[in-house]
Amino acid sequence: MKLRILIADDHEVIRRGLASLLLAHDGWEICGEAKDGREAVAMARQLKPDVVILDVGMPNLNGLAATRQLVQHNAQQKVILLAITDSDQVIREALDAGARGFVLKSDAARDLVSAVEALQGNRVFLTPRVNDMVLAGFLDKGDRKSREELPQLPKLTPREREVIQLLAEGKSSKEVACLLNLSTKTAETHRSNIMRKLDFHSIRDLVVYAVQNDIIQIQLPSPGATRVEQPAA
Repeated sequence: MKLRILIADDHEVIRRGLASLLLAHDGWEICGEAKDGREAVAMARQLKPDVVILDVGMPNLNGLAATRQLVQHNAQQKVILLAITDSDQVIREALDAGARGFVLKSDAARDLVSAVEALQGNRVFLTPRVNDMVLAGFLDKGDRKSREELPQLPKLTPREREVIQLLAEGKSSKEVACLLNLSTKTAETHRSNIMRKLDFHSIRDLVVYAVQNDIIQIQLPSPGATRVEQPAA
């Protein structure tokens, strides 16, 4: 029986490239492709893939939140996260969410097949940096002192993190309500509760928080890219 793999990335070119890379491996098949985390969760529940590969920085529902939902629904679901950075925050969130594989997108051509093979053999696949951090106990206790020195914000619920992502991506309360199957009034209540809980006074504060906490990711211009000057206000 073939190993069935579901791929989720908001860029079609990347999805096709990953699919081509994986299909070169005998005995594997791509059972589905999703363009965001919400679609990936729905497809995974329907198709029941052996392995799900998720990009961390997807719209509507990012890879970290999608991983949490997949693992909560099926504790045995094997998930590999693709990230553009192995920052401490992303690593911590990936492991807390239940991912069994972590691969940098820049190293996918080299590491992704090995990661899928590891999960197929019921092993975990981590980048060398993540592995070193885990072995050193950094994620559990090594950074406790530095974290205690930072101001502690109230803990957000999974639903509140979803709402923050959608708002930070520019969605209106009505659009948030539609995507999350809520009433507009409930979506607005979530928004008000979040702003009050975090003591934020504008959507700009929310966007900065979302970027700093890897709820959403931004893409910076490539070195040497043509810069378009904006007219003065």
